[in-house]
Amino acid sequence: MTQPPTGTARPVRRLRLGHSPDSDDAFMFYALASGAVSHANVQFDTVHRDIQTLNRLALCGELEITALSAHAYAHVWRHYALFTHGASMGQQYGPVVVAPEPLELDALLGQRIAIPGFLTSAYLALRLRLACFEPVFMSFDRIMAAVAANEVPAGLLIHEGQLTHGSLGLHPVCDLGVWWHQETGLPLPLGVNAIRRDLGPKLLAQASALLKESIRYGLAHRDEALAYAMGFADDVPRDLTDRFVAMYVNDLTLDLGSTGRASVELFLQRGYEAGIIPDLPQVEWIP
Repeated sequence: MTQPPTGTARPVRRLRLGHSPDSDDAFMFYALASGAVSHANVQFDTVHRDIQTLNRLALCGELEITALSAHAYAHVWRHYALFTHGASMGQQYGPVVVAPEPLELDALLGQRIAIPGFLTSAYLALRLRLACFEPVFMSFDRIMAAVAANEVPAGLLIHEGQLTHGSLGLHPVCDLGVWWHQETGLPLPLGVNAIRRDLGPKLLAQASALLKESIRYGLAHRDEALAYAMGFADDVPRDLTDRFVAMYVNDLTLDLGSTGRASVELFLQRGYEAGIIPDLPQVEWIP
């Protein structure tokens, strides 16, 4: 291989990095977005989109690196590998089904339930838990108000709505993270970070190291990273943002370990066995 002449700078590889405006995603990627973590030959261009949009972009391989729902990975696994870090796992908590009045989840059999996207992990978890319901797609930030206004009998909440639904007088019907743990003893996979396989081994390893360092930096410089995350969260108080980030950016985010990886693979397997996922993904993990 021809080496560049001494003193000649190597070309910079630009990688588009997609993350949602959700506070845990923003917290994880703060160091890369701010330049606190960087590499002379790799530059990240951040792309901010809601998770439903990121899932759709992944279907056509639009972004080199992207946050996406664990459920969505079942549809893109031939083109993307998963990092062993950067995942959001519900450790006996997770997406919540809410209703205007207290009731049991099975009372919603056959009923309309607002969902934040057909490729979200929340939707797959609910499909695994509730045999039959009519999903009604809504933007995640509209669901609480729609349930409170009785536009739908119930709604499936992700993001900070998991913590704030009581402010609208809504009642929790089922916490899917609690249910999954009762079923499996494992944390519920929600968001994951994926990278396109075609980038090659060297770039996969470089990108992985930088993203992991970004998570580590955010945890070590919490106030800075929280301030950045709050820039994406409209009118969400700092204490609530801090609480939500603590739920989904933690030791499992730094390294899923064998337990976290097993949970992702089991979640997708259960979806396949239930006929919700078209084929069984072969997960490639990038450490």
